[in-house]
Amino acid sequence: MVELASTPRPEGVRTAVAARDLVKVHGTGDTAVRALDGVSVEFAAGRFTAIMGPSGSGKSTMMHCLAGLDPVDAGSVHIGRTAITGLSDRDLTRLRRDRVGFVFQAFNLLPTLSAEANVLLGLELAGRKPDRAWFDTIVDVLGLRDRLRHKPTELSGGQQQRVACARALVAKPDVVFADEPTGNLDSRSGAEVLDFLRMSVRELGQTVIMVTHDPVAASYADRVVLMADGRSAGEIDNPTADSVLSALKHLGGI
Repeated sequence: MVELASTPRPEGVRTAVAARDLVKVHGTGDTAVRALDGVSVEFAAGRFTAIMGPSGSGKSTMMHCLAGLDPVDAGSVHIGRTAITGLSDRDLTRLRRDRVGFVFQAFNLLPTLSAEANVLLGLELAGRKPDRAWFDTIVDVLGLRDRLRHKPTELSGGQQQRVACARALVAKPDVVFADEPTGNLDSRSGAEVLDFLRMSVRELGQTVIMVTHDPVAASYADRVVLMADGRSAGEIDNPTADSVLSALKHLGGI
């Protein structure tokens, strides 16, 4: 384990997501792999946190469990004060729809819908009306105003990912989970998306938890949580690309 300093959380800072003693096993018998091995970690509200580690470290599995996309074999996950590990499938679906936003490496936009319709689709399916002032804020910050009527095939990769970011934020979720959000983008488009995620935290009060393999992407975060062999392996506050790269080398990830 890499021993890295952790800055104590300021008193009064709310916890957005918390995991306690998480265990996740893939497979059975001799082929079983303990993807998460008793992980406990907290994520503060209004902060941008990156999760990093070598391939096979459990970082993506942890994010999927934190977001309620995968069940756990033991332990608990709370989003706010809600224990999601005890929810029925119906209640879990409702929680993900109403309180969680997602940004994935694949943009997951419907090709037959305009950018605006893609942004508002989740709210429409939930039977909720958008807050138009909030929608306008997101659209303007992301520079999508003149692209709202365009379909995904008429947008660049960076523009499609910005539409995906707007979709994740428009419902005012408690937390946004971003899984390799710049993986399909060139460096310029990736920087634009990362700038927005960081800005959404600092200026809009959003909570973002991002899985990435890229030290430069992680340097946009306020904090990096490191994983190795399915366990917590330290953390870095106020990361730089160099400090993240050094930590990954110690973990054998480079």
